[in-house]
Formats: sequence, structure tokens, C-alpha cells
Amino acid sequence: MASMSFLQKERAHYIPHVPPLLEILPSLVASPDETLVVHDSDIIKELFPNTSKYPFLSFQRGSKPTATPMKVGVVLSGGQASGGHNAISGLFDGLKKIHPGSTLIGFLEGPGGIIKNKSIVITEKLLESYRNQGGFDIIGSGRTKIETPEQFLAAEETVVSLGLNGLVIIGGDDSNSNAAFLAEYFKKQGVPVDVIGVPKTIDGDLRSEHIEISFGFDTACKVYSEIIGNTLKDSLSQKKYYFFVKLMGRSASHITLECALMTHPNLALIGEEIAAKNQTLKDVVQQIVDLVVKRAEQGKNYGAILIPEGIIEFIPDVNRMLKEINEIVAKGPSSLETAIGQAPVAVSRFNAEMLSKPSQETFNIFPEDIQKQLLFDRDPHGNVQVSKIESERFLMDLVVKELDTQEIKGRYKGKFSGQPLFCGYEGRSAMPSNFDANYCYSLGCTAAVLLNNHVSGYIACVKNLSKPVHEWTIMGIPIHTMLYQEKRGGKEVTVIKKALVDLNSKYFKEFASQRELWAMDDDYLCPGPIQFYGPTTDTPPLTIC
Repeated sequence: MASMSFLQKERAHYIPHVPPLLEILPSLVASPDETLVVHDSDIIKELFPNTSKYPFLSFQRGSKPTATPMKVGVVLSGGQASGGHNAISGLFDGLKKIHPGSTLIGFLEGPGGIIKNKSIVITEKLLESYRNQGGFDIIGSGRTKIETPEQFLAAEETVVSLGLNGLVIIGGDDSNSNAAFLAEYFKKQGVPVDVIGVPKTIDGDLRSEHIEISFGFDTACKVYSEIIGNTLKDSLSQKKYYFFVKLMGRSASHITLECALMTHPNLALIGEEIAAKNQTLKDVVQQIVDLVVKRAEQGKNYGAILIPEGIIEFIPDVNRMLKEINEIVAKGPSSLETAIGQAPVAVSRFNAEMLSKPSQETFNIFPEDIQKQLLFDRDPHGNVQVSKIESERFLMDLVVKELDTQEIKGRYKGKFSGQPLFCGYEGRSAMPSNFDANYCYSLGCTAAVLLNNHVSGYIACVKNLSKPVHEWTIMGIPIHTMLYQEKRGGKEVTVIKKALVDLNSKYFKEFASQRELWAMDDDYLCPGPIQFYGPTTDTPPLTIC
């Protein structure tokens, strides 16, 4: 890191808090948690014959194991999330506490660094300017998946050539699924390298009964909520704009829900609720239009609507259309190119010839530029890149059209002026909140404990996060217990299931009980910027309290 601001320098000296067990880290002994029973499907047992036998682990003080130096690799995988540097710091410090002669190797630019054997030694000198800082720039990240036989062999050659005892993969659901496959592969090949995962993603959809939240979520939501709070205050001051705010969260609406609880917008669309109620695209638009009309009756021609990034995949008629398109894409590019070509008229020919009639009607609602995105713009898994679809502008335009219909004109006397806003990548690399700084450091230390106990195929877990740090506890979760089969790109793949918003949860019910008030009354909250000192510094996310 080249230069640092005054605040960055100040934050570098922050000492993260850890749960009591991690204060005696070298003496911790893992044992099976007999209160938790593993129930794996037959296909998981077949895919993971070695590691699917592993139980849940708890830790307690034991007779201190004979400490030996460890040589461990660490990789940052996927998109950035605040606290990644603290996870590495906790791992580094944990390894050094176990044995001062331990070494940490950082793989450069993500999992591709493992395949290409590109790495650096992480030293205290290097690490000191990255502690408690945002970003992933100490070693970089990447989205390469280790999935082909050649890639697994290259990974094996890398860890053997470096003499590693362990490998820590810091990432989201796909990255930790990859960790499970690597752990199984190394066991099968007799490679003495233990693989441990760390739960990361700002979307908050890497959750389970035991993993309460992934790291980076808290910081991202606090960054976004500051922006939303400022926007709400602007709306209240100008009294002439409707802000359509899209928030990160491709597969789940956790960020939108958290930010809604923190700021009280007039409307927050929750994708999981839209799906559960089987609402159509027209229903969603009508919901916004009804809000605009009712507020206009009170002389209020302003407000704010929060929209999850992946909303279009939650709307049933749109989702059905996307599945049809995905199946066509999975058959190969030639059929698409023949049917679509490059001209706009060819896009409409695709619509008429290749989709079912209900999906044709849905497809025709979208403007031409979004139609092309739906057809051509795909991520590595073959899915539509919803983050690139400007759903905030799209919904805003549909609202304008609906307000201009004869039916609405008869009862709507207001003025509508929409302003789109996307809260996206600026939430991924901020300086971590105290919660994320403490949580990530504890996760890194827990990964070191797991490696010291010579276990593999586990994800580090820190629990009781809604309580003060001194009440947090740690455990090891066998990754295979989180795996299931999902269809991607027309093929069945084994991955960690994304956790969606639970509509029966206390936090959703709290949101649902308040939103009618928020719709009509300007009950806006302005949380302000992340606080590192003072009474509000250590607050956890509202949705885990």
C-alpha cells in the first residue's frame, strides 16, 4: 500500500476483539459436537467418500499439542468484501501464536494463483499497513474455479512444490464449494494438505443454521444506508424526486432488507416475498404506482424505493422466461445466432419462435437493450448478469408509462420525477466496521485453530454474533453438510445452497409490521457514516439481532 490517510493510519492500530477461546488459541482441541448430527444425501456421500464422514466440531482447552511450524497458503476468491485483510491478519497471527516459525503464503489474483503457482510470502512488515483496511489488494482476488482434472492436478503440484500443510480459501458459496472439492481431492490423492474455508460475501446469502452471516455484509449495509439516508433527506428537502435505489444482492434480498430497517424508505421490494406471493412484473409495477398515487393525494410527490439487484429473477413470470432462455443458451450458441443474428428485427424473431407465449409477452415488456442483455450477457455459470441490468431504470420507466394510462390519469393529479441510483461496488471495499474487523479477525484465528487440529473440508464458524464479542463462540462446520445439487447452464452441479430471506423470521416480520407507516409517513432515518469510536461502534447487523 503506497500512502495512507490519517484515518487509515489510525485504523491500522486498532486491535480486534476476539472471543475468549481464541485468547488461548494454541491450547484449543477439537472434538466432535455430539449434539449436531450430519445428514448427507446419497449423492454427497458418493461425491465425497472421504470427507463426508467428518462431524461438526467444537473446541475446548486441552493439553497443549506439540507445536510444529506450519506452512499455509491463503487465497481470496470472488468479489471483494470488507474485512478480508483482517481474516488474513487473524490467520497470520493465529499461526504465529501456534508456532513462531509458521509461514503464510498468499496466492496472487485468486484461485488462478494456485493453478499458476503465483504467490508471495506474507510477513508482518507487509501486513502491518493492511490491518483493518478495506479491499483485497494485499494479494488480489479472482473468480477462477478449480474444476477440471488439469486444474486439480496443477493445484496439487503447487501445494506440494511449496511444501504446504494447509490451504485457506476465503470466499463465498462457490468458493467454499470449491474448498470442499479440493479437500476431497487431496485426501483421495494422499496429499497432506488440509483445506479450510472462510465465509465471505456482502450479499449475506452464505448462511446456515450455524453461520449467522458472511463477512462484509455489515460494512456494505452501513455504507449503503448512509447513502440511502442522505438520499432520503434530499428527497424530503427537494420534495420533487422519487429515488429508485438498486442495491447489491443478486440471489437474495438480505442487503435490501437490512438497509430498509436502517433507513425506513417508502417502499422496499423483497424478492423472496414477490416470489412467495407469485406477483407478476405488472403486479410489482402496480405496487409502486399505487404508492405514488396515494402519496400524491397527500401532496407528496417524492419518496424512495429500494430494489434488490436480482429482483427480476424473483418475479415468477420473468423467472420463467429466463429459464426458457437459459435452456436455449445451454443447447449451444449456433441455435441462438441463427435465430437472433445481430439486427433488432432478429431479436423479435427469436421472441416469436423460441419462447412460450406467456414468456413472449413478458419478453416484449423489456426494452430492446435489456432484451439483448438477457440473450447475450452471461456470467461464467451461464446465468444472466443481473447486476448489469438497470432494473431501477427499467421499473422507473414502467411506472412512468403506467401513470400515463387513462385509468391512472383519472385519479392521479401529482407530478412524477424519477431518479435512478445504484449502490454497488462502493460497498465492497470500505474500511471494515468494528463488527466486521472483529468478526473477520476471529474467523482467521479459527481457521488457524482448525489447521492446528489437522482437519480438512471445514468452514470456520463464529457464533452468537448478536451478542458482545466476549460471548462469541467458535466451531468447525463440515462443508459437505451445506452442499446440494443445483442446475446451472443446463447441468447439475454441487454447490452450497444460497440462503434467502426467511419470510417467517422475526426481522422480516418487524419490517412487514412497519412498512405501511413508512409508505405514507416520512419516517426516514439517516444512520450517517460508519463509526469507529463511540456508543454505536460495535453494533451488529439488525437482521441477526
